[in-house]
Amino acid sequence: MNIPESLRYTASHEWVRAESDGTLSVGITDHAQDSLGELVFVELPEAGRRLAAGDACAVVESVKAAADVYAPVAGEVVARNDALAEAPNQVNKDPYAAWLFRIKPAEGAFPENLMDARTYRKSFSEA
Repeated sequence: MNIPESLRYTASHEWVRAESDGTLSVGITDHAQDSLGELVFVELPEAGRRLAAGDACAVVESVKAAADVYAPVAGEVVARNDALAEAPNQVNKDPYAAWLFRIKPAEGAFPENLMDARTYRKSFSEA
């Protein structure tokens, strides 16, 4: 299972990458896409939507299941990866390149409370 060291992770299997402009890119992990199987549909949040940490804000659907994607921090959606509407299986091909949306964190909302790669990896051995 691929778990890049440079990212942060949630218990619900989202990955988070800090961008140079202060936004955070959010996607689903290799484990999540592997568990779901081939994705056939994604529903992404609209730009401008304000989210609380933990809000269900996107949906990924495969031939065998649908799953909610949760906001890792409070903030405002500033972009979404509309290319995934036409090719949701890009998430299966490279889940860490196929980001779902970008969020501008609310003041004081930082991803430090998220798991680093080591802790995320360890969470599988404890499950």
